[in-house]
Amino acid sequence: MLSKKQTIEVLDIIAEMYPDAECELTHSNPFELLIAVVLSAQCTDALVNKVTPGLFAKYKQPEDYIAAPLEELEEDIRRIGLFRSKAKNIKKLSQSLVEQYNGEVPKDRDELVKLAGVGRKTANVVTSVAFGVPAIAVDTHVERVSKRLGICRWKDNVNIVEQTLMKKIPIELWSDSHHRLIFFGRYHCKAQSPKCETCPLLDRCREGKKRMKAKGLL
Repeated sequence: MLSKKQTIEVLDIIAEMYPDAECELTHSNPFELLIAVVLSAQCTDALVNKVTPGLFAKYKQPEDYIAAPLEELEEDIRRIGLFRSKAKNIKKLSQSLVEQYNGEVPKDRDELVKLAGVGRKTANVVTSVAFGVPAIAVDTHVERVSKRLGICRWKDNVNIVEQTLMKKIPIELWSDSHHRLIFFGRYHCKAQSPKCETCPLLDRCREGKKRMKAKGLL
């Protein structure tokens, strides 16, 4: 695996590629971000961003989701995968926010994960983006890139990947590195067609070298 020093060097190169990487989910406050991240599970940010403008114009606070019939909310998010379970979770978490947090999104990750439909990844995104708390949310892009580059091991689960990244990356770079790894995985080191031929990290990437050798290009 890459050492801490090598990991930072790799991240410096990715930072040069995507210096302005940030959360791409459209939102204007912590509550909208929470809803958007819940909707984004197993779904692209681009699709979520097509649904949320209308959704956020209609539902402005937790009470609005609570008051809406489940069938109506399901219809409003029907284009998004797993819309039925997500609609139920949104109503449940809205109820919890009103009953336990005075309608406000909690800043503490341990409190966030108590909400319906909110796992560790979602909680990390919300605390980091909405409240500026250093965090590394391990989504499919972060996990894939970390393993391909050898920052983590192939057998590591998402929790171990998160812990490894937190150990190898300085805390002040956690949030920026999270977004940059996502951009690198989303636009360059893609799941199906990674751009190994033009990758500035090819000489450091075990997976990239294997792919290039398989194609007879290395």
